[in-house]
Amino acid sequence: MSAVEAALDRAAFNADGLLPAIIQQEGSAEVLMLGWMDREAMRRTLTEGRVTFWSRSRQEYWRKGDTSGHAQYVRSAALDCDADTLLVTVEQVGVACHTGTRTCFTGDPLEVVQGLPPAD
Repeated sequence: MSAVEAALDRAAFNADGLLPAIIQQEGSAEVLMLGWMDREAMRRTLTEGRVTFWSRSRQEYWRKGDTSGHAQYVRSAALDCDADTLLVTVEQVGVACHTGTRTCFTGDPLEVVQGLPPAD
């Protein structure tokens, strides 16, 4: 069994056959976006060097950048401790968000109460 097949077998896809994939910029660790992958999208991502997602709304595969030119080139990938989330480190070319922003997390900052760690 290949390393890719072993990783696909370890991945804990949800009831819909999907796995959340966090996309992170190489070097800066900036979180760019979250997308969904089924087994085939994960296989393509791990073997083709470009990030591929499963579009839940269109019910089809889409490779980031094929229409926009804003591609994501895979640098590394890791499953989390429960194997139910994939982290993909990429070299992002252009913006990551379909709205035209660098990341999908820049347009709606929320107010929070900041927690403090216990004093020693």
